Amino acid sequence: MALTNRSKVAACARAAAIVLVCGNLGAGPLTSSKVNYVIELFTSQGCSFCPRADHFLAAIAREPDVVAVSFPVDYWDYIGWQDTLASPAFTARQKAYAAALGEGHVYTPQVIVNGLASAAGGDRIEIEQAIKTTTGVDGALTVPLRLSEAGGHYVVEVAEGGGGPAGVFALRVARASTVHIQRGENAGRVITYTNVVRAIDKLGDWTGQTATFDMPGTAPDGEGFVVLVQKGTPERPGAILAAAKTEGL
Repeated sequence: MALTNRSKVAACARAAAIVLVCGNLGAGPLTSSKVNYVIELFTSQGCSFCPRADHFLAAIAREPDVVAVSFPVDYWDYIGWQDTLASPAFTARQKAYAAALGEGHVYTPQVIVNGLASAAGGDRIEIEQAIKTTTGVDGALTVPLRLSEAGGHYVVEVAEGGGGPAGVFALRVARASTVHIQRGENAGRVITYTNVVRAIDKLGDWTGQTATFDMPGTAPDGEGFVVLVQKGTPERPGAILAAAKTEGL
């Protein structure tokens, strides 16, 4: 499925305090290991081609070296079923990737790998190729990132590195969301969506120097956080320089 309209990404809100540091904060245990690649799946409850891609994401999401998230989009709502998890901001993010990558349209299911390449969401071979061709490109996943919990909140530590400046974003993520779809192309199906993004907040900017960002609060039951350090702007996103996730994602 494809759509040709473009729009700007909704602005990220809720900036958190930024503290420049040198050395270890002495916070709680590290909540994620080294991430080797980031998968963003743009999916829709109204798309009959999407369940295969949703299943693929679920199969890889819990690997410790993978950050894999689902972005439900809303542009298929008109064909008979309103996606219960979709957000216009997620549609805008997909369209921003299309603009940045020079693609003339968006579609579902679509995967974006490391912020740099697109692939058909259900095509494992194409996704694996995108992983290979983007590894280390433009600094992708080369910056060390530490995500830890301390005193009822999370602390994000970004090490010194190349590729900046970049934005630091916190994604609130539901581990699993099961939906009984009653109309549209998937009518009658019960589908469980994995690592569904519920909100994106910008924590601040990283300039290439060691920096720490405070992320107030902890996730509700059944949810967690993903942190991305990403070049570019919301309107033209670029390489993901670093990524981390809390336990269970």
